[in-house]
Amino acid sequence: MKRTFAALALSLSLPLQAASPTPLATLAADPYWIALGHYETGKLGGWRSYVDDQAFFLAEAGASDPAAELAATLEALYQPAELGDRHPQCVYPARTRWLKERLALTDLPSPDCAEYRAWFADVNPHSTVLVFPAAYLNSPSSMFGHTLLRIDQADVDSHNTALLSYALNFGAFIEGDDNSILYAWRGLMGGYPGLFALVPYREKLSEYSRLENRDLWEYRLNLSPEETGRMVEHVWELKQVRFDYFFFDENCSYRLLELLEIARPGIELTEHFPITAIPTDTVRAVKDAGLIERIDYRPSRERELLGRAAPLGAAEKAWVLSLASDSAQLGAAPFQSLQSERRALIQDAAFRLVRYRASGEARTGETAERSFQLLGAVNRNPPPPLALQRPLLPEEGHQSRTWQLAGGSREDRAFAEYGLRMAYHDLNDNLDGFPLGAQIEIAQLKLRQYEGNHWQVQRLDLANIRSLTPRDALLQPWSWQVGGGLERVLGADGDSPLVAHVGGGGGATWQLGAGTLGFALATARLEHNRDFAAFVAPALGFNTGLLWRNALGNLTLEAAGDYFHNGEVRRRLSLNQQWEVRTDLGLRLSAQREFSQLAAPVNEVKLELRWYHY
Repeated sequence: MKRTFAALALSLSLPLQAASPTPLATLAADPYWIALGHYETGKLGGWRSYVDDQAFFLAEAGASDPAAELAATLEALYQPAELGDRHPQCVYPARTRWLKERLALTDLPSPDCAEYRAWFADVNPHSTVLVFPAAYLNSPSSMFGHTLLRIDQADVDSHNTALLSYALNFGAFIEGDDNSILYAWRGLMGGYPGLFALVPYREKLSEYSRLENRDLWEYRLNLSPEETGRMVEHVWELKQVRFDYFFFDENCSYRLLELLEIARPGIELTEHFPITAIPTDTVRAVKDAGLIERIDYRPSRERELLGRAAPLGAAEKAWVLSLASDSAQLGAAPFQSLQSERRALIQDAAFRLVRYRASGEARTGETAERSFQLLGAVNRNPPPPLALQRPLLPEEGHQSRTWQLAGGSREDRAFAEYGLRMAYHDLNDNLDGFPLGAQIEIAQLKLRQYEGNHWQVQRLDLANIRSLTPRDALLQPWSWQVGGGLERVLGADGDSPLVAHVGGGGGATWQLGAGTLGFALATARLEHNRDFAAFVAPALGFNTGLLWRNALGNLTLEAAGDYFHNGEVRRRLSLNQQWEVRTDLGLRLSAQREFSQLAAPVNEVKLELRWYHY
């Protein structure tokens, strides 16, 4: 009888007489109920849920009708207690708790939710940490960084039990082995479902810090035990529930913001991200909401290795390589003749190098024996503690969206240029919070207005990614770049056609001095150009230059060339210097000279104001 009355009251938008005076139709529009159903307002009005799994809903129209889902939930809560773990109260503990509180439901049956109680007791939620693994360019899903939540028990600080905590992660569910290009495309287009997963934190720590060599930032949140528990009980409702997943908006960071809104009703986090949700921007939103209590930094194995090797000379690094390959060299007379302090540094660097090389590989007896011998030598002759300077906080760098306004001249023609880049950072941008030599640009449009009010699309970059990581004696990563879109090039009869292109390249980068990188890459390009006879013309080429971190900002000096199969040769010299006015503002001077077989050389100079704003 109570179930029927509740549903009838909802349909008539009347108060529930035996419980709360809250009208049920109003309750169905409560922000907390909307959050529990992961609803958003539809593009054409009404509601739609981000959940892409009908099994999550109790009402047939529950994915688009919060009121119907509320009515179905109220009715389901009164099902017989004999259902046990299958009872809706056991399946939806967060819904049950909230409705009991809001409607004072004192006559509900009491099923034995043994499975849920055991799971909740095992997680034992007490506090929450937002974990940000830094950006990793060699993984399409990790180029912008990542966020996850760590659920800690009460003794995490007193007993140092963080490794026993659980990691709450949202990510794409991938069946099969998609290559990186297909993975990126399907991630952009929503080709993967997204799932929440609660796994031991030590597994995630190994995955990010060791396999991908990423720094970790741990932001302890000021959520109370009750708020943390409220969030975890909702996670139980989401197990094996599929969501739509998109790299740029409905991603790991956005979903976790929804959970934080469950934990602390009233905070507004997701509304700041109607278009994209870049992880660093979401961390900034959590910070601005006053949720962060403490920040801890965990450097990657790579950073620790480089930090230990920094004071070593070339001959000492040669010893590091020798010991990492053959631990028997520890007893060699030439090595023992070195000063004890230097041997301590070399041995520790060699041990770290062996561990770094073993990351992600199957453990072998030979590697284990080498590690054991080196660790023994380190313990017998310990080096001084490794002191690493903590980098600037990622969220203190510039924001991800960039508006651009420029004025300049191309030969004897003046122009104004207007640009928008959706994400995220290039080699010359304000550097604080970003690694030198990393570039990720997604969806950049530049419109140019020449004298006489002549407008044209100057370029449209779908993606432009560069990874310039310096090589040294110990680590020798490859540098690479990839990009594609539309751009203006020199054409016949003084024209500048807009061509479609895709290209990339690989090579090496070297540290030439403090804050100075030199790079050289071999490149390849495919281009659709109306001036060419073939529909698609291939080219081989080069891209080389310098990247210098100076007092004003970043300067790049580059030379690039493309040698097409059809005989066209195109070359370019360019210089860009950014003045970092403040974190969210930059002023860039650019000059370039272009050469082509089809036209006379062309000079271009422009001064550009860049405003970083989400």
